[in-house]
Amino acid sequence: MATVAQWISGTRPRTLPNSIAPVLVGAGAAHHIDGFDPTFAVLALVVAVALQIGVNYANDYSDGIRGTDAHRVGPFRLVGSGAANPGSVRTAAFAALGVAAVAGLVLVVLSGRWWMVAFGAVCIAAAWFYTGGRKPYGYSGLGELAVFLFFGPAAVLGTLYVQTGEITGIGIGGAVAMGSFSTGVMIANSLRDIPTDLQAGKRTLATTLGDKDSRRLYLALVAIPFVITLAIGLRVPLALLGLLALPVVFLGARRVAKGAKGRDLIPVLQTTGLAMLAWGVITTITLVLD
Repeated sequence: MATVAQWISGTRPRTLPNSIAPVLVGAGAAHHIDGFDPTFAVLALVVAVALQIGVNYANDYSDGIRGTDAHRVGPFRLVGSGAANPGSVRTAAFAALGVAAVAGLVLVVLSGRWWMVAFGAVCIAAAWFYTGGRKPYGYSGLGELAVFLFFGPAAVLGTLYVQTGEITGIGIGGAVAMGSFSTGVMIANSLRDIPTDLQAGKRTLATTLGDKDSRRLYLALVAIPFVITLAIGLRVPLALLGLLALPVVFLGARRVAKGAKGRDLIPVLQTTGLAMLAWGVITTITLVLD
């Protein structure tokens, strides 16, 4: 039997900034055009966090039963370590995805934007079939694209649109920034796992590009949000404070640039996630204050 601490570890708490920051930015963009609704924003946050936990448990289950996690050096895995029964982890994944579905339905009912039921269904399906099913798209080199789309445009613009019925330029900029940060986290994770993913037959963008080009892609991705900061700063000068997140991301970028491998890349995931959260929080506050 896995302990409570192990179940909590299975949610991969360090990845939660990936779901929290985009909702904050979307809410900030909504506030910037006087469309902020705290109830809608909280429900969107519940959906995002529940989806994140659901996909983390789903990945633990699917990678565990495939044996992909047998030799990985990353965070603790419930199934791969043998600490939890695969069926229990699958149930936990479905429960989290169920919470996301219920919160999403409440959000749709309150907002009256019924077409977003289909949008939510796509998000839930994407969470499961990332590593689940017979032909998971995460094993076909499409994981990074999905991470960009769902943690960027889907999360940010979905949060903005459900509150305001509009898509703004600042919202689009925030969506690209969040998608770039999230994909950077994904690339760092895949870069760490290149040897074991090749061994397990899992094709990711990193295994396709190779070590050197994957590092270059990571560095480009984490630079994009700060270029967007400069662009947003032309309309909202206070948003230039988002550059304060640069030293945080630099800690991870330096490791990647210097060729860190294996366990030495684990801190990169944390610093990139923290930079994403810092950028999101600072940018949101500046949009609210503007």
